[in-house]
Amino acid sequence: MADILILYYSRHGATKQLAQLVARGVESVPGCNARLRTVPAVSTVVEAVEPAVPDAGAPYVELSDLKECSGLALGSPTRFGNMAAPLKYFLDGTSSDWLAGTLVGKPAAVFTSTSSPHGGNESTLLTMMLPLLHHGMCVLGIPYSEPGLTLTEGGGTPYGASHVAGHDGRRAVDEHEKALAMALGKRLAETAVKLACPL
Repeated sequence: MADILILYYSRHGATKQLAQLVARGVESVPGCNARLRTVPAVSTVVEAVEPAVPDAGAPYVELSDLKECSGLALGSPTRFGNMAAPLKYFLDGTSSDWLAGTLVGKPAAVFTSTSSPHGGNESTLLTMMLPLLHHGMCVLGIPYSEPGLTLTEGGGTPYGASHVAGHDGRRAVDEHEKALAMALGKRLAETAVKLACPL
């Protein structure tokens, strides 16, 4: 079984929905399992701590998840054209895995949700790729053979799956955004299977 780690942070639920759709795409590939994980919020108040186990939703990620995965999908809401601080905080703590080469050669993909069509979704996807490249991962996007890329009026880019949630965060994930998120998960899982097979 190939475990594909889907690691995300979601404040209002849209990125979580994308993570679940990516997971559906992963699990459409025989022999692949989606492992959904999240990160705790960070606070400027040093005394504030999150519970060891979230009250609901996906468990918090552990470094062992990186070692055990065959591929990684990384998701975050957009924060001024970049990933959210909680996800960045976790990644900043992975230097031991970088030194050990834990993620070298594994496939990776990224996804995001923004409030507006030009709210930084593409720059967020691109900047999320940088730590993955430093870890030596093989970064995948969405090819234009996916019809949704030319049909979408919401999110969806060749850099990864995305969603435009609207200024109030209430716009539902549309059919093209769903299809592209699932296609990204499927492509990631298929690539992980191919990379695991000896030539």
